[in-house]
Amino acid sequence: MCGIAMIRLLKPADYYLKKYGTKGFALSKLYLMMEKQHNRGQEGAGIACVNMQQEAGKEYMFRERALGKDAITQIFDEAYQKGMDKDCELYMGHLRYSTTGKGGMQYVHPFLRRNNWRAKNLCLCGNFNMTNIDEVFQGLAEQGQSPRIYSDSYILLELMGHRLDREVERNYVTATQQGLEGRAVTQYIDNHVDVSNVLRTTMPHFDGGYVMCGMTGSGEMFAMRDPWGIRTAFYYANDEFVAIASERPVLQTTFDLVQEDIVEFKPGQALIINRAGQMSMPQIIEPAGTIKPCSFERIYFSRGNDADIHHERKQLGLQLCTPICKAVDGDVRNTVFSYIPNTAEVAYYGMTQGMRQVDPEVRTEKIVAKDIKLRTFITESSARNDLAAHVYDVTYGVVRPGIDNLVVIDDSIVRGTTLRESIIKILDRLRPKSIVVVSSAPQIRYPDFYGIDMSRISDFIAFQACIALLQDRGMQSLIDEVYAECRQMLEVADAPSAWQTTGKISCDSIVDFPLRRLYAPFTADELNDKMVQLLRPVGVTTPIRLVFQSIEGLHAACPNHPGDWYFTGHYPTPGGYRLAAQSFAAWYENN
Repeated sequence: MCGIAMIRLLKPADYYLKKYGTKGFALSKLYLMMEKQHNRGQEGAGIACVNMQQEAGKEYMFRERALGKDAITQIFDEAYQKGMDKDCELYMGHLRYSTTGKGGMQYVHPFLRRNNWRAKNLCLCGNFNMTNIDEVFQGLAEQGQSPRIYSDSYILLELMGHRLDREVERNYVTATQQGLEGRAVTQYIDNHVDVSNVLRTTMPHFDGGYVMCGMTGSGEMFAMRDPWGIRTAFYYANDEFVAIASERPVLQTTFDLVQEDIVEFKPGQALIINRAGQMSMPQIIEPAGTIKPCSFERIYFSRGNDADIHHERKQLGLQLCTPICKAVDGDVRNTVFSYIPNTAEVAYYGMTQGMRQVDPEVRTEKIVAKDIKLRTFITESSARNDLAAHVYDVTYGVVRPGIDNLVVIDDSIVRGTTLRESIIKILDRLRPKSIVVVSSAPQIRYPDFYGIDMSRISDFIAFQACIALLQDRGMQSLIDEVYAECRQMLEVADAPSAWQTTGKISCDSIVDFPLRRLYAPFTADELNDKMVQLLRPVGVTTPIRLVFQSIEGLHAACPNHPGDWYFTGHYPTPGGYRLAAQSFAAWYENN
């Protein structure tokens, strides 16, 4: 769920100086685009740019990276000091959101591959997580390559760099066949590199969710969306520049545009701008089966000021009114409604809008306040419990002890750490008649491998509740059977080729994925009750209820984003099924 931003200028530098009063038009806009996507990454940030007119012997491809929550400020301070705001035509920026637990500068985008030939220099950044990196690594090794770091970022850089080298060499042969020599050969190559050839020979190897962005030293710029439509990207183009971002409102705010000005990338489509500034939108990979854009983008990650996302989040809250009324036994008059900051705020407006149809005098308060701007959701597990206990505080004096129910809505409940270590404890200080915790997302039952920090099935409170219920009811044999089936899926003789994107196993053919059988014996309410038992802090005796969004409600609210694998176990790619089976097998074997 990283953030990406790109700008390609289409006019000479003096044009922007005359019209906007500065040659730094692009860098200042890149800064705004990145600040507007700070929600998508606080672990690190990086920028890069290319000066296509720079003479030989001087730097023409610049990069700055930094770690930490102040990384954006640091890299732009360096950029202005080094004059990156002048004379460059191509700019890219990246905000890092780690899903691997790996830290350090070597993992901060953009990644850079150097070469003495301008056209062979490659700079990459992206919002991606690849699920079949083992197979791709093996393919590189068989070619004789030896990537320095075992990560999807570096392996992708090496594979794409290899294909870029082949594209340059193809043009070299053509140039020499035409009788060109010396610098004329180089100029021919720089002017004829076709990035679509590089993408077509690179990206079909990968299974995963991605928006891949890059630029070459010769002045080619590109961005591409995965063929399943898992990740999102948007662009705006006029005769002065082309701009790309992870979210639509970023472009609207930065360039003062209306929604209709912005275009969303189609699944499998690339935006390419060549050295001459000509833009094309080739279909690199045909969409793969059912298109499944990630619904978690809408529920949690994206900024809520997008018009469609704002409406969808309100609908997610509105649709929960009936089960909420049931949870408070119909006593809406003696109930206080609130939310857990900050991403649940829009769903809260929808919830209160619906509750006012039940009781026009419904009571709403900001009960929970977030003291520290820190996402425990993305903190390393070793520190998460301690941090969670200190992130929130509570507003006193608005709940009548023993009389009022207290309803708080959150965007999702993943691990339950924050609820158990902080939220329930501080809400209990108010001594309400009952506490109802509402999730605008359904129960998260299955791991994600496409860019969200939810890859270990054992972390999920819904999974823990499911296993506890199975054991309570003497159904250990079902757990054993599911493990055996998952292990069998992972150990088939032709597994490496079978699980590849272009391999033998189709997602549509995996009708009875073994992990789904674990949840089949139980209703959502039974899982809710067991989760309450697991989440209840020691010493808290107040009645607690959980209310989750339904799958049907999710799809009704977000009809254009049906990607729901974390709730249903219906993965969009073969690699998702393989890693989910692997995650469960790892849990079983460790226990």
